[in-house]
Amino acid sequence: MSTLLKVENLSVSYGKVEAVSQVSIEVAEGQIVTVIGPNGAGKTTLLSSIMGLLPSSGNIHFAGQTLNSPDVQDMVELQCNLVPEKRELFSDMSVEDNLVLGAFHRTRKGFKDSTKTLQEVYELFPRLLERKAQKAGTLSGGERQMLALGRALMGQPKLLMLDEPSLGLAPLIVRDIFRIITTLRSKGVSILLIEQNARAALQVADYAYVLEMGSVKMQGPAKDLAQDPKVIESYLGLGGSHQDKLSG
Repeated sequence: MSTLLKVENLSVSYGKVEAVSQVSIEVAEGQIVTVIGPNGAGKTTLLSSIMGLLPSSGNIHFAGQTLNSPDVQDMVELQCNLVPEKRELFSDMSVEDNLVLGAFHRTRKGFKDSTKTLQEVYELFPRLLERKAQKAGTLSGGERQMLALGRALMGQPKLLMLDEPSLGLAPLIVRDIFRIITTLRSKGVSILLIEQNARAALQVADYAYVLEMGSVKMQGPAKDLAQDPKVIESYLGLGGSHQDKLSG
């Protein structure tokens, strides 16, 4: 598998406080890579800086391009999309209008495939088709997450970055979301996943990084980290039975 994303020595600071320090990660084409770690470890900051939402130092190699502290528009043009933790939907707009907006950049560049992509999104998320005329603000939490994913997919991303996709969702919906994530991989979409539910993340991922205090402390094939005593103790132990329900 060829490398799609390679991040080298990425650092991000808020004033004098370094939130991410010399982080290096890779995502190969067709791979799910997860980053787990405690709250405040710098996981969201890492995704935001890769997407260009935060200034950073270090190198980001994506889709054959090398970028230093990239611009959001550059990453979107290269077909990298981020689904943020808060989903950032347009609440007063319909479900379908939110989805169509996800293809705005491609449409502006002259691509005429948004109708086909919209149908593919509806096939992946039949509930969105049922609710296409509803305002996004009236959807349930799970439906809002589906809409956020669908909107990102309208841009036909090579890399989809997901920030806490299971946050605040009921266990049944969480299972649906993770099934969809694995389906996207089978369709050739590479995924960089930030997730508090470490057990579920390690089950679906190919490779994993453990981020603590802004630095990578461990890395390896996800199935190996899931068996590592340190990971079990820190992330899979006390909440084990609860996380089993979410990821089963």
